[in-house]
Amino acid sequence: MPDVHAKLSASGAKRWMSCPPSAELESQFPDKSSEYAEEGTFAHSLAELILRYNNKELTKKTFTTRLNRLKKDHYYSPELQEYIEDYANLVWEQVNEAKVSCPDAQALFEQRLDFSEYVPKGFGTGDVVIIADDLVQVIDLKYGKGVGVSAEGNPQLRLYGLGAYLEHSMLYDIQRVKMTIIQPRLDNISTEELTVEELLTWAETEVKPKAELAMKGEGEFCTGDHCRFCKAFAVCRVQKDRQMELMKYEFAEGDLLEDSEIGDILSKLDPLVKWAEAIKAYAFDQALSHGVHYDGWKLVEGRSNRKYADEKQAATVLEEAGYQDIYKLKGFTDMEKLVGKKRFAELLSDLIIKPEGKPVLVSEKDKRPELNKAEQVKDEFSDDDYDCAREMREYKQAHDGSLGGPSY
Repeated sequence: MPDVHAKLSASGAKRWMSCPPSAELESQFPDKSSEYAEEGTFAHSLAELILRYNNKELTKKTFTTRLNRLKKDHYYSPELQEYIEDYANLVWEQVNEAKVSCPDAQALFEQRLDFSEYVPKGFGTGDVVIIADDLVQVIDLKYGKGVGVSAEGNPQLRLYGLGAYLEHSMLYDIQRVKMTIIQPRLDNISTEELTVEELLTWAETEVKPKAELAMKGEGEFCTGDHCRFCKAFAVCRVQKDRQMELMKYEFAEGDLLEDSEIGDILSKLDPLVKWAEAIKAYAFDQALSHGVHYDGWKLVEGRSNRKYADEKQAATVLEEAGYQDIYKLKGFTDMEKLVGKKRFAELLSDLIIKPEGKPVLVSEKDKRPELNKAEQVKDEFSDDDYDCAREMREYKQAHDGSLGGPSY
């Protein structure tokens, strides 16, 4: 999915079309992946393999070899393969349907789609492109399960459709463009069909002028649902102004909130919480990775729980001491109560360890000593001890409010 690194990518089209200057704002932030994005990329790789095999582009031996290789990947699971096979079956239904009316219909996979005629340096990758007589169809796999995505009025899908039309219009008399999203984990299939005239009018009147503004960093900032995956979400000043609308109640009259005020506050709470969590995650990442210091805050070693260095050995020690099956209990506190705190320490002190806590950003009033430098944190908490990807997943979750993450 190479379009993710384009300044005006198809996947970010809803954002930069709704808020043109956000594209320039985002360029100040590095690209960061997430577990959900990586899982989505893997799902696309498996889907491409299955579809190419179905299309007789691969021998069975080659298919099996590549499938076995994918099965060794961290993200592989039988459940994922089942979802992708369902998706592939749905795609093949569309291919077969196209061949009924047009025996020479073509199915292409992972096609680079160029729409730079309307968006400077604009391109994307079409998961599936089907060409049949006067119809070109684009099918997009969304493996995420957080939010259902509709193809109706979807800028990303329309840009893919536009790119597919521009790519093949010289050889085919294309009159219609059909764009479909398939989300196998949500059992969601959504389709929009436009005439070529409708699509080109949209590209000329909506896309082109907004793309020009976005490339220049001009236009009006505009907040909305499109903000949730923006890399500047946590620190955007316009976003701050939007979230601070609740401050108006500081100057409201009366000792108690009225029902109408409570209803208004409720409508603003979820976006406010997501923004607040995004700021917390952003500040933590800056402090941890770049040594940024925020007045009133500091990095400290977080709390950690005790654990056994060797559970089997601990069980053996307890059994030999006459405590049959007691090792099956979970929780050190309960075990200390049953065995006796002093006796428990005598038997197992050498087998109990307390790992270093993960870094956390806390108020400077916290009594724990500060971890002074980002370099010190990195040295003390290596990749084996601290998985920074966890914090970035939280940062993503703060953007979209779901465990499904971005819609890949």
